[in-house]
Amino acid sequence: MAKKNVFRRLIRTSPLRPLQDHMRIVCQCVHEIPLLFEALIEGDQAKVQAINEIISERESAADEIKNQLRGHLPNSLFLPVNRTDILQLLKTQDAIADTAEDIAGLLVARKMDVPEFLRETLMALANRSVDACNQSAKIIEELDELLAVGFQGQEVSKVEDMVNNLSLVESETDELGQELVHTLFEHEDEINPVSVVFWYQLIKWIGNIGDYAENVGDRVRLLIAR
Repeated sequence: MAKKNVFRRLIRTSPLRPLQDHMRIVCQCVHEIPLLFEALIEGDQAKVQAINEIISERESAADEIKNQLRGHLPNSLFLPVNRTDILQLLKTQDAIADTAEDIAGLLVARKMDVPEFLRETLMALANRSVDACNQSAKIIEELDELLAVGFQGQEVSKVEDMVNNLSLVESETDELGQELVHTLFEHEDEINPVSVVFWYQLIKWIGNIGDYAENVGDRVRLLIAR
């Protein structure tokens, strides 16, 4: 009960702060993805399992914040941000953590070998997806400043520039993902057909992290436009 009361007071102080706390944990989940694939390349399945557990713990922590925020967010905020906008942002952020957990879960459920021809671009995609998540988190951290100036003035221009930069990073993740898929199908006769299917899904999921991160930026842009 005391924990719930603290959360209610936090929301009354700023309903944006739990959203920011949630995004920080989401990024912690994504930061493990390159480490996960490094362990996979090294053939260290025990490390893959350990990283999966870390991601699962962090995703659970993010879910706890999500559920608390959904349960205690008042219908009327008396702010230039409505309840629906905050919940939509929360949902988009949560999709990032869920995707990171899906990636880790698959790599634990099915032992995957990383073909040499995928490794370099795979790591580039994983790291660039982290960059996209980090950039979206920086945008969420600016919400307090936007609120303070009533979503007007130079702060708006600053955040719009940040959203534009995020779009550029996400475009790079798209390009890397397309390159990986092209390479995968070029060499599909060299690996197990079932592995081709799973690698296609993994590449798609890693790319989705960048897509969801960009969606976070787009939703902040909509807040500004309103």
